[in-house]
Amino acid sequence: MFMNQGSRHDRTRLICVYNADTGLIEALMHAVHKAVRPATYPCSLCALTYGAVSMRGDWKAFWQGLDAEVEFYHRDDFTQDFPKFGVGGAREVALPVIMIDEADAEPRVLISDNELDAMADVEELMARVERELRASVR
Repeated sequence: MFMNQGSRHDRTRLICVYNADTGLIEALMHAVHKAVRPATYPCSLCALTYGAVSMRGDWKAFWQGLDAEVEFYHRDDFTQDFPKFGVGGAREVALPVIMIDEADAEPRVLISDNELDAMADVEELMARVERELRASVR
């Protein structure tokens, strides 16, 4: 995981999981794949929220301004921290995914891999996250 704002939380937590493993070599391979063959790139969350090598500024400003904790995982560290939902787990979720973890409830899928795959741009993603967060506080 490359950002963790606390394991126990008093407010809503978004869990963003990339369909990629951690590591420098993996990051380089993904950057090349995304640039050379974007249509076959397996992580739409990364494609929406990252430029060639770094997180998009508008996306970073957006999640930093949310009234929710936001944690980012790669496939391998997500499986380690959430074995039930990770690769091979009893309730494995398809990646990439954005999950929501609200107090006294089990994490659930907020935006699925298919929904992320269908998004045109990061603005659509940000609007969807805002809509879902508003709906969850009702």
